[in-house]
Amino acid sequence: MQPIWAVGLMTGTVLDGNIDVALLKTDGETIEQFGLYTLAPYDRAVRDLLEETLKEARRWNFEGPEPEIFATAEEALTRAQSDAVRSLVEEAGLSRDEIGVVGFHGQTVLHRAPQPGRIGATRQLGDGALMASLLGVKVAYDFRSADVATGGQGAPLAAVYHAALLKRAGEEGEAAILNLGGVANITWSDGKGRLVAFDTGPANAPINDFVKSHGLGEMDRDGKLARQGQVDEARLQRLLEHPYLRAGYPKSLDRFDFGAAMADGLNAADGAATLTAFTASAVGRGLDLLPQRPAKVFVSGGGRHNPVLMEMLGARARVDVLPAETLGWRGDAVEAECFAFLAVRVLRGLPISFPSTTGAPHPMTGGRLAG
Repeated sequence: MQPIWAVGLMTGTVLDGNIDVALLKTDGETIEQFGLYTLAPYDRAVRDLLEETLKEARRWNFEGPEPEIFATAEEALTRAQSDAVRSLVEEAGLSRDEIGVVGFHGQTVLHRAPQPGRIGATRQLGDGALMASLLGVKVAYDFRSADVATGGQGAPLAAVYHAALLKRAGEEGEAAILNLGGVANITWSDGKGRLVAFDTGPANAPINDFVKSHGLGEMDRDGKLARQGQVDEARLQRLLEHPYLRAGYPKSLDRFDFGAAMADGLNAADGAATLTAFTASAVGRGLDLLPQRPAKVFVSGGGRHNPVLMEMLGARARVDVLPAETLGWRGDAVEAECFAFLAVRVLRGLPISFPSTTGAPHPMTGGRLAG
């Protein structure tokens, strides 16, 4: 197949108010060209609606009928993200006829990893059929459900794209890609068929929630609060005894599995410092689990903008820490690009999850196609 232009969409679980939208030219195996990327802010009303939906989802917890707010939120975010695609394509000077497919991840409102004797569950809001009708373009969506239904974790899905990035950069084996969103996930590939990915622990979510709970804004911007504080080392050591950190991969997390309550009783600065140190230390534990401990990690996602977190990663995870931009990548765009890449794989019937990344029983195709 010849490479085609695809659009990828991603909105993370931290609800920073933005839709990540990226163009990528790819055949689903190699990357030919990085296209335009932008952040398209949600209207405040949509953002407030999504925050309320996340609260309702936690109360629901996969028990009984879905909350009515899901349908309202799903339509609102689908229309908002369709507008974002339309604007990006126009800004890039392309017509929608030149777009082969849109990768529409949707908004994760709840994710439950499988347990012994119980398959997992996952719910992303996003109406692919509605988006396809609004845009007149094929839309790949619902990327996780098929994997979960067969006993897989449903996450992380970025591994096959991360592996393509590492291969393109000639960094296989010695390096890994670390994404710091609401949750932190790592991808390592040796270039010889071994591909490993899993969630190492939390990233921005508990820090953001802790800062919000103290009325100090939406996040610890530039790590300023954590830099003023002292890490509670005794508490950190207790937190690092969590069984998730010792468990083998594949494994995945919901953004609320590790929460701001980990810092209960600490003042704002010490709490931010301790939560930041926990994220960094948990990454280190994750690196120890890999078939070969990489010498360096290339970091994507919003967490790489936090200099204190990046410093703590180097010190506490014992690894050279480099922003994705070191290799000419756009660290904020990687996850959106990933879903453009996966959309082309869905179009071609190529696998998007693997036994060593999600625990799927075999390499699995996934996603649904509309339009």
